[in-house]
Amino acid sequence: MSNSTAEAMPQPSGPLAGLTVFDLTRVLAGPTCVQMLADLGANVIKIERPGSGDDTRSFVPPEMPGTGQSAYFVGANRNKRSLTLDIATSEGQRIAHDLIGRCDILVENFKVGTLSRYGLGYEQLAPIHPSLIYCSITGFGQTGPYAARPGYDSLIQAMGGIMSLTGAPDGEPMKVGVPVADLFAGLYGAIGVLAALRHREATGEGQQVDIGMLDTHVAWLANQGMNYLATGTNPPRLGNQHPNIVPYQVFATADGHIVLSIGNDASFARFCNRFGLDHLIENSNFATNAARVANRTLVTETLAAVLSRHSSAWWLEALEAIKIGCGPINTLDQVFTDPHVIARNNLVDLTDQSGNPITLVANPVRLSATPVDYRLPPPILGEHTDEVLTDMLGLSATEIAALRRDKIV
Repeated sequence: MSNSTAEAMPQPSGPLAGLTVFDLTRVLAGPTCVQMLADLGANVIKIERPGSGDDTRSFVPPEMPGTGQSAYFVGANRNKRSLTLDIATSEGQRIAHDLIGRCDILVENFKVGTLSRYGLGYEQLAPIHPSLIYCSITGFGQTGPYAARPGYDSLIQAMGGIMSLTGAPDGEPMKVGVPVADLFAGLYGAIGVLAALRHREATGEGQQVDIGMLDTHVAWLANQGMNYLATGTNPPRLGNQHPNIVPYQVFATADGHIVLSIGNDASFARFCNRFGLDHLIENSNFATNAARVANRTLVTETLAAVLSRHSSAWWLEALEAIKIGCGPINTLDQVFTDPHVIARNNLVDLTDQSGNPITLVANPVRLSATPVDYRLPPPILGEHTDEVLTDMLGLSATEIAALRRDKIV
């Protein structure tokens, strides 16, 4: 599908305005990285396979109402222009090289070595475009014994250890309910690109940013990873409990569940004073966090009996009044109607190509001087092919028609 260039494209206003990204990513990890750059003002050219495009275009149901577009695709592809291009052909590769010469950043998430077959590997482009920042996001990175393997979110969650830590103690290992391995890889990729931009600003030199999903997964094991390194013992699955703090977990109330998060001894004493549990402060099994961790079952059973006496609403009001960490366990309809979520503008409304409203989750980065902007809705496959080839390469309508006839675009 082509798009008329009669109406000027909205100009970016974010801190990356003036930079152009050649986007060879699909599914989630790569598109997450690129959408962050796009939201921050970069001009993104999303390269898609003619006829099919990004794999997630077919990840339906559900579709966004009135658009026919996959909700999965829409969530990671705003502020991008879609150019269909067959990089498996020599003419497609020539066009890709011409476009890359006009770009600052290339982001890709093909398997290691794939793009080199098309003359688009880092080792091939770096001598020609020494200032190019080339970000590669793969399952296992560019080196190591697993480098050639494909990477999938659930696979990385399993291999990276998080599934051994998630789930009920007597249940099976459990993955996180959203693709966190993909998301973290994408965000670390964006951080790497920003660091490489700073280096290029100082030296004029580009470089490759090598992001392995397993690497980023190991990095965000955080306190649990350090717990293992400190003790040499595999942390157990604790369900909704915290490995280092007690009580910091889900409790049943008279009509549901809440999260109770008591992060220090002073807060625990305040909790006990307010709810007639002063005797616990004098009990050596409860007096300090270290003691409460050592006596986790006793503490949990004691407090569970207390929390079950009142409703969730009663507890949340009483706990908030004395500044004890607590919260409801919201379903997504409750999340998106939460007054704080609304006040923080965590949803953004755009208009799609047909004039239909489309609601997206907003970018959480808040910049006071150069805020993110929302210029373009997620593109229809090939929507901007004519526009990009005309504006960036100066191709005529006749030349573009010939490329389309030959199925290059």
